[in-house]
Amino acid sequence: MSPATGSSGGAVPPMAAGVGLHRMRRQVRLGRLGVWAALACGPLALALAAMPSPTAMTAAAPAPSNSTVRTPAAADPSGYAELYLAAWLRSTSSDENSAQARLAQTLAPSVPLPRPAGAQPVLERAIAVRSAHREGGQWSVTVAAQYADFSVRYFAVPVTADASGGSFAVTGAPGQVAGPAAAKAPESAYRVSLPAKGSLVSTVSEFLRAYLTGLGEVDRYAAPGVKLAALQGTSYTDLQVEQASAIEEAAAAETAPADGATARVRFQIKAQDKAGAWPLAYELTLTGRAGRWEVSAFATASVAGGGGRS
Repeated sequence: MSPATGSSGGAVPPMAAGVGLHRMRRQVRLGRLGVWAALACGPLALALAAMPSPTAMTAAAPAPSNSTVRTPAAADPSGYAELYLAAWLRSTSSDENSAQARLAQTLAPSVPLPRPAGAQPVLERAIAVRSAHREGGQWSVTVAAQYADFSVRYFAVPVTADASGGSFAVTGAPGQVAGPAAAKAPESAYRVSLPAKGSLVSTVSEFLRAYLTGLGEVDRYAAPGVKLAALQGTSYTDLQVEQASAIEEAAAAETAPADGATARVRFQIKAQDKAGAWPLAYELTLTGRAGRWEVSAFATASVAGGGGRS
């Protein structure tokens, strides 16, 4: 058998065999040089030279056995329903080439357009107020239609969404329905009235005045580490405290607070500017430090029931 013939009987080109042999010899020489260099640099370098490459380690790492597949949450089509209902209410079958009619027909080609007998009421805006997710990607979105004469009508818009939540389609004509019923407001957790001339009320009043009017230093009344961004576009000149209440009984005490004492309070105020007076409400948490109250948390969310924040 000639040197150019392999064990399988296939002929190997002489040039290819020579190139392969040359590469093998070069790799051997490079490997020897690496070992000698490592020996010359010490035991640590030798250990590093013997370590596998990061690529090899990554390739050899086993795949996690308990991989979790997350299903994306269904996208709420409320905005899509708002867009469709506004176009549908502003369109008429007598002018199918209007911009609003074309938009409505694009979003729901199988749904007929309205045919008003006279002038249509002017629609100001369409706002989704409720959405219900049903089986199979089906949704029912209740949209409020507010007109220029201040009347409001409610429509249920049927919408379907694909599995990815990336595309929607209106599946039928809107149906006029009753609006959502007004929910009963829960009892407030702020049941302790605060004295008008107490130190806590004074601190919060001055804090809100500095925050709303920009006159004074907000940081003066804030606990260390509490930072509040300045209001933009406001022109309040003064405020009055209409009602001050707290959750904890200790907030109404006339004595100086102990270090670390906390009080959660709600202030109903009347803020004044050139345009008039505006009733505003704020909820704050105060912490005692060095014999005085400091604002440690600032929010506008309502606290109800037992005092847990919603």
